[in-house]
Amino acid sequence: MTRAGTIHTPTRRVAVAAGVLLLLAACAVALLRDAGRWLVCEDPLAKADVIVVLSGGLPYRAEEAAKIYRMGCAPEVWVSYPVGPGADLASLGIPYVGEEEYNRRILIREGVPEKAVRVFPDPILNTQQEVREVARELQRTGKARVIFVTSPEHTRRVKTLWRKLAGGAGEAIVRPAANDPFDAAHWWRTTRDALAVVREYLGLMNAWAGFPLRPH
Repeated sequence: MTRAGTIHTPTRRVAVAAGVLLLLAACAVALLRDAGRWLVCEDPLAKADVIVVLSGGLPYRAEEAAKIYRMGCAPEVWVSYPVGPGADLASLGIPYVGEEEYNRRILIREGVPEKAVRVFPDPILNTQQEVREVARELQRTGKARVIFVTSPEHTRRVKTLWRKLAGGAGEAIVRPAANDPFDAAHWWRTTRDALAVVREYLGLMNAWAGFPLRPH
């Protein structure tokens, strides 16, 4: 028997447990809502030696790079050369124009002189290779600062990869493409944004773990 107005100990425990679960659920929801925002980094612009357009995000990354070039932040723009189906299509007699060529054309159309645009000669598979290639080229040419232009959700991973892979090659400024449609505040509303967020967190975990997963 218990006195009137008191709560059985098991009932009290259930109430406390339910409260804790509700609090944890609220925290989890808040963290998920901010998962897209956390991925987006935007370094202040400063004078640099070169702007790099990372592969993907047509046409937004190239447009942003051209805008930064017109602001006088760097004298040249480097364009990544991603692996594509060119060889397979050529075997079928079908011409293929790669992403790097479209980026080059966008840059020129948006006011970057053709002589200021350089496409890397070797194809790359992923951002890790892009970062390593840029770091090697900075060291080879004696340049000290690079501005990376990429999609908003990709910016934190680029910064992480630079810290881990650049080997002191120089300073990196990372900028998101302003016109990219990624909605950081409501990333769960579209499959495009949801898949992008999942991909970026998987990429970050791979980097934090020391790159146990390798490109195919």
